[in-house]
Amino acid sequence: MIDKTDLSRRDLFRTTSAAGVAGSMIGPPAGASPIPAATQGTAFHAAGPAASREADVVVIGAGAAGLPAAIAAREAGASVIVIEAEKHIGGHAITSGGNVPLGGGTSAQKKHGIEDSPDLLFRDLTDWSVVEPNGFPDYRYNDREIIRAFADNSVATYEWLIAHGVIFVDKAPDAQGGNAVGNSVPREMHAAVMDWPMVQTGKPADPAVQATMSSGNGLMRPLEAASVKAGVRILLEHRMVALHRNAGRVAGVAVQNNGTTFNIAARKAVIIATGGSSGNVNFRRMFDPRLTEEYCGLAGMPWSDQDASGELAAMAIGASLWGFYNQTGEFGYNVTKPATIGCQFGYSNLRWMPGSTVFDLARASGLRVRDWQDLITVNMLGQRFYDETGPQFTTNNYNSINPYIQGSYLNAKHVVYKPNNWLNAAMAGIGDGHNGGGPIWAIFDSDAVTRENWDPTPPHVDNAGGFFFRADTVADLANKIVMKYQRVKMPAGNLEQTVARYNSFVDSGVDEDFGKPKPSHKIATPPFYAAWATPVPHDTRAGLRINANCQVIDLNGQIIPGLYCGGESAGGFSQHGLARAACQGYIAGRLAVLG
Repeated sequence: MIDKTDLSRRDLFRTTSAAGVAGSMIGPPAGASPIPAATQGTAFHAAGPAASREADVVVIGAGAAGLPAAIAAREAGASVIVIEAEKHIGGHAITSGGNVPLGGGTSAQKKHGIEDSPDLLFRDLTDWSVVEPNGFPDYRYNDREIIRAFADNSVATYEWLIAHGVIFVDKAPDAQGGNAVGNSVPREMHAAVMDWPMVQTGKPADPAVQATMSSGNGLMRPLEAASVKAGVRILLEHRMVALHRNAGRVAGVAVQNNGTTFNIAARKAVIIATGGSSGNVNFRRMFDPRLTEEYCGLAGMPWSDQDASGELAAMAIGASLWGFYNQTGEFGYNVTKPATIGCQFGYSNLRWMPGSTVFDLARASGLRVRDWQDLITVNMLGQRFYDETGPQFTTNNYNSINPYIQGSYLNAKHVVYKPNNWLNAAMAGIGDGHNGGGPIWAIFDSDAVTRENWDPTPPHVDNAGGFFFRADTVADLANKIVMKYQRVKMPAGNLEQTVARYNSFVDSGVDEDFGKPKPSHKIATPPFYAAWATPVPHDTRAGLRINANCQVIDLNGQIIPGLYCGGESAGGFSQHGLARAACQGYIAGRLAVLG
């Protein structure tokens, strides 16, 4: 019987088995022809199975870790194939705000007189003494080897991005968008969108702001162009379904495309850059059992998922997971409070518009909340659960703690305790023995629509998907809330009582239940509305165990030869944003070739 995880490179082309089984092998489909030389140096957006079956390096994922890895490997002399499950490149990175916190003494920092160094950056990102207002530490459980490698390669990665076409907004590094980037000095840089069409809208930004507006498009489109120029082959709509080992070494991958499963051999290495696990319900519940199916508005979707495919494939050949606390800790953007309501995808920094190529999947742009005084939030039973103005979890940024002394026990004394428990209360559930808090609904009236200047009709809201409801009475509104994640009927009497009690707090000026600061507006003028306002999963900060060289480590603490990983699929590094992905991709791509 063939060992499904230990096959020769010849077997990668010879053996045939069922699709999707770890280590299963089938050869190239009949009639497949090699990629013609003329396509070398152009993105190979294949509609059918990949024509090439072998490369020195195979990269899984065309996002913020995958494309830097591919370019770095190609420029180190390797042939490179990138396989991407989606029909477009970019991953979550292209939907982001383009904030890139690379430091350690970059040219931008030097230009603006900011004194930074790899040692200062390392100490910042491993400082045990930094805690958030709720008591959770940002950096205490970071892997020191991984952070050292990031600190030592941060400057090189920044300059490398510039050399490969990324244009950063011409201003001093700042704290805008910073999330666990270190307290000592500003490091956040911003990729300028330039004239690249934005995936959120389908069109370029206003020319007046193209050089000053930060966007993930401004990072990923130049890297796509650099990949093409370097001769990287990018295979879209090709999903990795298994990793293969030969005499212990990772020797290639099994790939599915249009219903066909085949193999691509890797002479030197496979690099996992699949973007994390926050979209895989059962995987993410290893870290937080509350994150059940109703948390379906993952930031970055529907452009790309975070399906844990890289982690699961690596675990199937013995890889270890790492850095669980960084996923479970109540800080940063692992789970976020929605800023846009009435649609499935409500992440604060991403809004889908009708011109987007994925708007048919997003279905609605949502209603942006300017003032949480304009509504109340209720659970499945129609009951309030927390002060609606309460924020999501916080995170350390430049000068968050002031005064600040690295590693000092005194730092905690400069943090004022504040639990910021809206998310915890929202996910607490209704006491029925089920995990998951269920849908959260924003309840408001027509006066709130006027104050917020909302248009509560499609394509702004998603009636068809069950994420927005309207009725002429509060009782009828409760009765109308029927959708797949609302596992119990909302009692109309409960919602009526909740609204009446809240209106009494507006009269008295005191929220006797949850301490909302001076409730301002009654919910009294029909029609009445219920808009989806359920917490939004985002960051993946736990993943595969890697070392400083981005080599994947097994459960015995040993390197898995030929397997590398970077970005949100790798564990041990608690930081939101693009810097760790780009830097680890840069490290992995070079070392996968050079050793």
